[in-house]
Amino acid sequence: MFSKSKINEPGANKPEDTAAKPAAPEAPRPNTDFKPSAPKAKPPASVLSNDLHITGNIKTTGDIQVEGTVEGDIRAHLLTIGESATIKGEVIADDVVVNGRVVGRVRGLKVRLTATARVEGDIIHKTIAIESGAHFEGSVQRQDDPLTGGKGAAKPQAAPAAE
Repeated sequence: MFSKSKINEPGANKPEDTAAKPAAPEAPRPNTDFKPSAPKAKPPASVLSNDLHITGNIKTTGDIQVEGTVEGDIRAHLLTIGESATIKGEVIADDVVVNGRVVGRVRGLKVRLTATARVEGDIIHKTIAIESGAHFEGSVQRQDDPLTGGKGAAKPQAAPAAE
C-alpha cells in the first residue's frame, strides 16, 4: 500500500506542487516591477479649436492640430493645420500638413500642401508634396536638415538684402 499511494499521490501532487511553487514567487515579482506601458503609447494630438485665437509662440515635442488662429511661431513634432486655421508666423515641425492658411515660413522634414492649402511664405523642406489646387506664393528650398541647419543659411541670405 505504501508503494501504491506513493505512485498515485506523488504523480499528481509533485507536478502541481513544483509548478505552483515556482510560479507563485515569480509571478508577483514581474507585477511589482515597474514596467511603464502607458508612456509607450503616444499621446493624442493637442487640438486648438476653430474659435480659439492665440497670440504668442507655441512649442511642443508632441503633435498639434490647429483649427483656429495663431499669431506667432509654432514648433511641434507633427503639425496639422486645419482648413479653417490661419497661422501668421513661422512653422517648424518634423511633419507639416497644411490644409488651411499660413502667412510665414514653413520648415519641415516632410511638408504637404493639400488642395485647400494657402501658403504665403518660403518653404524649406527635406521632402515636399503639393496637391493640385494648393495656393502657394514664395520660394521652395530643399535641405537635408531644414529644422536646424537651414535656419542659419536662410538668415545670411536675408541680411544682405536688408542692408
